[in-house]
Amino acid sequence: MTTVDRPRKPIRTYHPRRGRLSGRHFDALDRLSDRFGFVSGEPVDVLEIGSGMGEATLAMAAADPARRYLAVEIHTPGVANLLALIEQHGLNNLRVVSVDALELLRHDIPLESLDAVHIFFPDPWPKARHHKRRLIQPGHVALLRDRLRIGGVLHCATDDAGYAESMRETLDADPGLRNLHDGFAPRPEHRPLTKFEQRAQREGRPSFDLMYVRSGPQRTGDAAAQEQDGNRVRIAAGEPA
Repeated sequence: MTTVDRPRKPIRTYHPRRGRLSGRHFDALDRLSDRFGFVSGEPVDVLEIGSGMGEATLAMAAADPARRYLAVEIHTPGVANLLALIEQHGLNNLRVVSVDALELLRHDIPLESLDAVHIFFPDPWPKARHHKRRLIQPGHVALLRDRLRIGGVLHCATDDAGYAESMRETLDADPGLRNLHDGFAPRPEHRPLTKFEQRAQREGRPSFDLMYVRSGPQRTGDAAAQEQDGNRVRIAAGEPA
């Protein structure tokens, strides 16, 4: 009997759930998806993977108007809520797209083009048999790293202690990334405190931040070293290099 090899479906790193939509959300999706959506080829400086309901992403983009933000979220109410918030606050540097972030990275984000990638509180997939679904694993990290420019920052945060340790081990092992801190990073002021994180704190779950810079060829000379150090400080503070 002849067998046919079929391509395996990619393993999803998220739960494909729709959720309930309010009238406000339906209106936002209908009116604003084209206006504030993402078109392949548009320039992006900061990529936010998993923007949730969008309040934190909106706050960061509003505080950083010189850079172009793209929020990736597959939860439809979150997409709709962020669209409505963008219109409400009149932002022109934030776009939203509802796709698999890994496919977006593979096909729509050029190599060495991003200032930063934010991955805040991704699904920890706590059961051992589901760890293969975690977003932070070697193959995915390589994909993320290659889309960062030299000096760009990968910033992750989680309230799951086990996932935090796994993240750190995986990121430490990547040859093209360098930890900006000695282990976990102090909670940076530019990352807003979300309702999700506040609930985690009330339940006794601290948050863990990890900030890694994409390293490049070593330059020589005092001027180059001073420039590199200055860029590193600005990056760590959430500013463009």
